[in-house]
Amino acid sequence: MRAQRSEQQVGDGTIGKAVTVLDLVAGFERPVRFNELRERSDYPKATLYRLLQTLTNQGLLALDPERQTYAPGLRLMRLAHAAWEQSSLAPVARPHLSRLAARAAETVHLAQLDAGQVLYVDKRVPSRPVEMFSQAGKVGPAHCTGVGKAMLAFLDEAALDRAVALQSFYRFTPQTITDAETLRAELAEIRARGHAFDREEHEPGIICVALPILTARGRVIGALSVTSVTARKSLNDLEEMVPLLREAAAHISRDMEAWRFPDQGQARDKGEKDV
Repeated sequence: MRAQRSEQQVGDGTIGKAVTVLDLVAGFERPVRFNELRERSDYPKATLYRLLQTLTNQGLLALDPERQTYAPGLRLMRLAHAAWEQSSLAPVARPHLSRLAARAAETVHLAQLDAGQVLYVDKRVPSRPVEMFSQAGKVGPAHCTGVGKAMLAFLDEAALDRAVALQSFYRFTPQTITDAETLRAELAEIRARGHAFDREEHEPGIICVALPILTARGRVIGALSVTSVTARKSLNDLEEMVPLLREAAAHISRDMEAWRFPDQGQARDKGEKDV
């Protein structure tokens, strides 16, 4: 499958092209050869090679001369680490996430919305870890994950319209929601209930309960979930974790306000103070 560029990326010139190549390399989640990149890129061979060479010279990619493979470079890792430390929920949420995981004795996720998709920011696993897709730094779908639906449900109307338009509605399991109308109906239920479920919608056998993390003004800054497997827990069992999730989300929101963390994904009104 070839990588497709959006109109915005096309209009961003060389920088946009370079970022697209970085995304392409990172998407393989392993060292990758030039020919593999070429198969998935719509750039001409010479353009792709020039971009890879520039990114390598700048330390954003690393080239293994023996295997002739590309991988994220140390400079990119330093930038990513700095972004994680300064611009995400992770540093503030870390102690609350650890406490929640210890009390729930199940896998706990912390996530944010990124261009309508779920960015997993942090994760805590119990003594009996479960193999699943989610890992810190990975991007997943919003339409079929508990954290994704929890965040979508509390967006304002304009932001929700944009986010829904970005959903692929790919069917991962028989339980996956595959159209906007059904998703919006479920989001209304989630908003009324206060929490969301993943009913094996993304991965067979994996279920979760999730809660949004909101600012004092009700703006979405992230989400928390407690995740388990159907062989061990039911949705009713997980719903009993809602008070723990609510407590953790409230503590994180309070600490974020103390840090004066900027709102994510929604413009701040003129004259409004930071939350």
